[in-house]
Amino acid sequence: MQNMGTDDGRNGLSENYNRHDHYHSDTEVVEVDRKDRKGFSGPLSGPLNKRTGRKSARFYIPDGAPGSSSVGSMKSSNNDDYVEITLDVRDDTVALHSVKTAGGMDVEDPELTLLAKGLEKRSSFGSSVVRNASAKIRQVSEELRRLTSFSKRPHGRLERTKSAAAHALKGLKFISKSEGGAAWAALEKRFDDLTVKTNGLLPRALFGECIGMNKESKDFAGELFDSLSRRRNITGDVINKAQLKEFWDQIADQSFDSRLQTFFDMVDKDADGRITEDEVREIISLSASANKLSNIQKQADEYAALIMEELDPDNQGYIMIENLEMLLLQAPTHNVRGESKNLSQMLSQKLKSTHYGNPIRRWYEDLKFFLQDNWQRCWVLVLWIGVMAGLFTWKYIQYKDRAVYKVLGPCVCIAKGAAETLKLNMALILLPVCRNTITWLRNKTRLGVAVPFDDNLNFHKVIAVAISIGVGLHAISHLTCDFPRLIHATEEEYAPMQQYFGDQAKNYWHFVKEAEGYTGIAMVVLMTIAFTLATPWLRRGKLNLPTFLKKLTGFNAFWYSHHLFVIVYGLLIVHGIKLYLTKKWYKKTTWMYIAIPILLYACERLIRAFRSSVKPVKILKVAVYPGNVLALHMSKPQGFKYKSGQYMFVNCAAVSPFEWHPFSITSAPGDDYLSVHIRTLGDWTRQLKTVFSEVCQPPRNGKSGLLRAESQGENPNFPRVLIDGPYGAPAQDYKKYDVVLLVGLGIGATPMISIVKDIVNNMKAKEEEENTVENGGTLQKTKSGPTSANNFRTTRAYFYWVTREQGSFDWFKGVMNEAAEMDKNGVIEMHNYCTSVYEEGDARSALITMLQSLNHAKNGVDVVSGTRVKSHFAKPNWRNVYKRIALNHTGSRIGVFYCGAPAPTKELKQLASDFSHKTSTKFDFHKENF
Repeated sequence: MQNMGTDDGRNGLSENYNRHDHYHSDTEVVEVDRKDRKGFSGPLSGPLNKRTGRKSARFYIPDGAPGSSSVGSMKSSNNDDYVEITLDVRDDTVALHSVKTAGGMDVEDPELTLLAKGLEKRSSFGSSVVRNASAKIRQVSEELRRLTSFSKRPHGRLERTKSAAAHALKGLKFISKSEGGAAWAALEKRFDDLTVKTNGLLPRALFGECIGMNKESKDFAGELFDSLSRRRNITGDVINKAQLKEFWDQIADQSFDSRLQTFFDMVDKDADGRITEDEVREIISLSASANKLSNIQKQADEYAALIMEELDPDNQGYIMIENLEMLLLQAPTHNVRGESKNLSQMLSQKLKSTHYGNPIRRWYEDLKFFLQDNWQRCWVLVLWIGVMAGLFTWKYIQYKDRAVYKVLGPCVCIAKGAAETLKLNMALILLPVCRNTITWLRNKTRLGVAVPFDDNLNFHKVIAVAISIGVGLHAISHLTCDFPRLIHATEEEYAPMQQYFGDQAKNYWHFVKEAEGYTGIAMVVLMTIAFTLATPWLRRGKLNLPTFLKKLTGFNAFWYSHHLFVIVYGLLIVHGIKLYLTKKWYKKTTWMYIAIPILLYACERLIRAFRSSVKPVKILKVAVYPGNVLALHMSKPQGFKYKSGQYMFVNCAAVSPFEWHPFSITSAPGDDYLSVHIRTLGDWTRQLKTVFSEVCQPPRNGKSGLLRAESQGENPNFPRVLIDGPYGAPAQDYKKYDVVLLVGLGIGATPMISIVKDIVNNMKAKEEEENTVENGGTLQKTKSGPTSANNFRTTRAYFYWVTREQGSFDWFKGVMNEAAEMDKNGVIEMHNYCTSVYEEGDARSALITMLQSLNHAKNGVDVVSGTRVKSHFAKPNWRNVYKRIALNHTGSRIGVFYCGAPAPTKELKQLASDFSHKTSTKFDFHKENF
């Protein structure tokens, strides 16, 4: 007898493998005794065909093992239900052959088949790892014992519905992606790279990096390493490649039972099969740290007690693995309202890309969709380009017929044509930044139907590009063509030019010293500075520059350099008057182009100065929140009327008396105060937070925020703040839609919060109106007008807030809770996403998910956001979001409003276009310039 067993120190079990050689029929049989074989009945044997090298093994799993309850009622001699799993065992693989009942019938239970598929293995080590059938069958036997040992429990196996099992299989993933051999090959390469200096031994500290976890999960990976080592009686903090392969096979196992046991082992540090409250507290802290959830880490004691209270109702002082299984097998309760599986499939089919064989047809369809989405921009650009082309052509023809053409040639025509377009564009570039005018046109006229007011800053930038091109053509034509020709012209050729240029020039200095020359050069230099500092790389400080150059970039540099335009316009007027080739005043048209735009812009600035000085605001409350966010609550000036989604400019003389910065208004029009939430991203906002933090103190009475201060009567300690506004923004148009999708990224949620508050205030007003009517009263005229709630068009709102930090949810906790409490009819559907938490299903966030479910069910509060709104983890699947809304609102027009960083804009806009073109639901996308 050859003893091939191993002692399992965790459970105190041993298995004796008895090998008997039989040479009849060219087979070798390996048997495993029934003794101490937990979860097995009958012999375990594997015949070897010596001619083909093929081995097979049969395993008998009795009643109580996973899946056995659904395979029929066939009885064996010892009255056990069992199934027969047949495996093909080769030197380097174990493959599933069949799963049958004792009567030989195929088993169709998908859960049992999935369990059996979990036995399949492939080794890259070949015969060096498994050299004979006995060793391979022993390996498979251990695998089966592991899968079945915790299924046969005193309390009986939990019934698993197919939906619950499917839900559970999505959870407890220790690695984000498993691709079989390809994944192991990549891991093996990392192992070789990491162990070059350690003689092929991988230390515990590098285990997480080796299996593909990030640096934030180092502690979590260390605990996983310890649990896998305990299970194999490995001592020490290093493993070899063979042991790593065993670890990998376990954590990459796709069966839920295997994942559950691995997770349980992580928590059960003393390996006694029980989890105590201390062990729960430790794993909560570990999970919170891996997911950057500092608030949960601070409340680990409270949450550990909650888990023990729910999973240990008998106060035994520990919980068992079946308690965790019960919690994880709870099927998801959030069903999508109004979504049908068939409709969903039909919609997915519609959204598939259509491939046209004919390129002309494909181009036609693309053009049609492009014009449908961008017709407002197109007609404005076509008109603008057409006017520029007309002016250029007119000037070109005009100078081609003049005497100077014989000396200067087409160069003078190009220079004058470009100059004419420059006059137009220097006038137009001021109009998109006349914010009061645009806000008035947006609010008081119907021009918004045809004019894309949301693109005002984009049009401003496009005009700036056209000005750069015009300056280039004008300057190059003069400097490289016109001036050289004048300098090198013969006396006879130059004679007609005498009346325009005076005595013939000998060099360039002749032209530079004249007003035309130095004003032109000065304008080019100043515009180059302003245009360069306005580029996003320098304005947002994205370039890694030396310290002394870094100070010359950023928003402040952009702000002050843009005010050089005052000098530029002065030089432009002089440049347009001192013309060489035009002497009559009414033909000097530069001032005619720019007079009205300059006057309009000057009035805008005067209105700002006047309005901010006559409408002072009083600071009512200041709060400093996690994530470097400053909230200012201030009194609402008399007559200050605004719409949700609009913004205003803020000035603080204590920081800079000249700088005005725009911020979205976070209060609602019905509130009796104004509020803004300001994130410190630059010099000005950082200094603003500093001056207000000096008058704040830590909050009391459970109020949110890191620092708070409230005005009690007159408070001279608050810095003086001026405001100017309100100004129109894309989000203010949400009232045009019955259904809206509001998306805020980080601090970009500010305009959306105002909209949510406005909808909540409308619900309050509507409820008050209904109560008044029921009591026989008459409706009173409110600030917003009589019966304003009945005129409120929006009936459904989907709000998605995506943020990186848990502390960000403190910014608008009150609004979230109020909306959740007031929304009895399901008008607002709110979704918070915390991207620092690993996606739902990842083992690193599994305990957070369990804790979230328990706490929300018991207390109605989400453990991540601290609000009544349940949080999601990782990033949203925007395609699914659009799909669900399209299914719920077929044939409707949905307003999509986004504010935040530019990264998601392309995807959100493209999805809006795709769904609008291919479904009956139309999505209008609006982006806030952020």
